[in-house]
Amino acid sequence: MMIRKLRVNTRLGDDDVAALRRLSVQVRQLEAGSLIVREGDHPQHCCFLLDGLACRSKIAETGKRQIVSFHIPGDMPDLQSLFLQTMDHDLTAMSKARLGFVSHQALLEVAKARWSVAQALWRDTLVDAAVFREWIVNLAARSAPARLAHLMAELRDRFAAVGLIAGHQFALPITQVDLADALGLTPVHVNRVIRELRGEGVLDVRRRMVSLNDATKVAKLGGFNDLYLHKDQGDT
Repeated sequence: MMIRKLRVNTRLGDDDVAALRRLSVQVRQLEAGSLIVREGDHPQHCCFLLDGLACRSKIAETGKRQIVSFHIPGDMPDLQSLFLQTMDHDLTAMSKARLGFVSHQALLEVAKARWSVAQALWRDTLVDAAVFREWIVNLAARSAPARLAHLMAELRDRFAAVGLIAGHQFALPITQVDLADALGLTPVHVNRVIRELRGEGVLDVRRRMVSLNDATKVAKLGGFNDLYLHKDQGDT
């Protein structure tokens, strides 16, 4: 999954893929709600999702949680820990999840030996930053229905890029409370927006599944433009 994700933005040759496959990976199963890395930790490994969903979050001084990103299979959500010693946020499994852990030393060695791999990792962090920028715009400048529509359009695009979407549906094992914490809304407001969009036949979120009945309308409602995901298969 990690290799598939890295190939979304970088052309990796057979030798690059072979080098990544030789990495020693420790696989762990986590329950929903388990902390993968805690704010203040000094991790010695990077992780990538094999199955499940994870999120990055911050806790304000009021105790309120703000989810700042969702992560799907193939993502390496703590890649920045290669160069930033201390975690400045929590990384949490939102569902039952299977993760692979690779030591910083091993990942740095393969990046030094394989320029295309180094480019792929660098691009991944840059796209990650682009997604952060778009989330800031979503929270600050869009209406509640547009926020939800934009998030669902983005997730559909990201799931599709790694082959994890069936027709117009994809699994999203989170609660309306989680959605509220990601969208800067209350759970009651999120429920109201979902019912509104369901009634209009645009999209539906229920039983931890998302159905985009009209993907074009969802993208238009959310002002979604996939440019910031940079799926351009950059040169090696």
